[in-house]
Amino acid sequence: MIPPSYPASRAAAILVHPHFARHPSDAPGVDTIEAIVDAAFWASLRREEGYVPRISLAFAAPDEVKRPLRFERPLRLTPETLTRVSPAVLRPGIHLGVWREQDELWVWGATRKLPAFSFVLEVLAPGLLVIKHSRSEESGKFVNVAVIEGDRIKVIDQSAASLPDCPALLYPLLGLESQFAANESASVLIQLAVSMREHGRGGLLLVVPANGREWEESILQPITYSIVPPFTVLAELAEMDPGGAPTGRWQDAMRRAVDGIGGLTAVDGATIINERYELLAFGAKIVRRPGWAQISRLIVTEPTAGSTAQTVEPSQLGGTRHLSAAQFAHDQRDAIALVASQDGQFSVFGWSPCEEMVHAHRIESLLL
Repeated sequence: MIPPSYPASRAAAILVHPHFARHPSDAPGVDTIEAIVDAAFWASLRREEGYVPRISLAFAAPDEVKRPLRFERPLRLTPETLTRVSPAVLRPGIHLGVWREQDELWVWGATRKLPAFSFVLEVLAPGLLVIKHSRSEESGKFVNVAVIEGDRIKVIDQSAASLPDCPALLYPLLGLESQFAANESASVLIQLAVSMREHGRGGLLLVVPANGREWEESILQPITYSIVPPFTVLAELAEMDPGGAPTGRWQDAMRRAVDGIGGLTAVDGATIINERYELLAFGAKIVRRPGWAQISRLIVTEPTAGSTAQTVEPSQLGGTRHLSAAQFAHDQRDAIALVASQDGQFSVFGWSPCEEMVHAHRIESLLL
């Protein structure tokens, strides 16, 4: 094989290999990870009929997956190969299968099902790659392990959710094997976060207590787009959650409901839901709660290895959305605020009882 030529591929392979080495014996080695990252990176810089390749590569033997689509003649893993076949696997949930035979890596076909903890690499944009592992064969869900963007490598800190003030939203994002991984509240919020980020216009979502109306003290009245009675479709679907392997009909209905509310966050102002996912309003304007001080400092963290907490002024985080979200979390300490920026940044604001100030969690690396 031609030695990899993308410098970050070796560094990324060394950093993520220990994560996969703790699990199945057929996990990829450092050289294998390096070769897959290298081929995917160079493919991401190419074009296929004018389109940027969007590819998902999974390291799995064809005999280990259910109902694989197998090529009669496997294709050598090269940037050229990946670029040519990328249109065939553009739709979400389809992976090109990669396996090593006779000391060479081959693309053997495609699959939708993967064994638990399979190595997966997604090409999202030119020079932007995400390394993941599959949670289980049936769930179709993945846990981000690292994000590679050009020469920058961010390895997800799997212990980040052990912080005392960590919001429940982060537990399933990090794939923790604990009681929190099944937290349905967090699961729905994750889907909303992804939907908010996808429309690319930026947005602000407030999650307030289901009982009580104190949050209204932080919202300019009257609310132009107040919803009466509350819109309950997402709440009803969450209560109907079949668990285990959900039906296609339920998944489609949930996706439409999530995207419906996620789309409202593109409107100027805040979208407001309660803890039961009942939609209360959108386009709402946040104001400082009467009698409460203006927020002056907050803590910012990112769940990546090597990152450290920083105490900053709210103005250092971003524009009006971030300032409003920080003030709301300061004044409404039993609520949280989710903010998506147009540039892809995503933050969760909540009150930290331990630090006695607002804590902003930067989690865009978990949502890719």
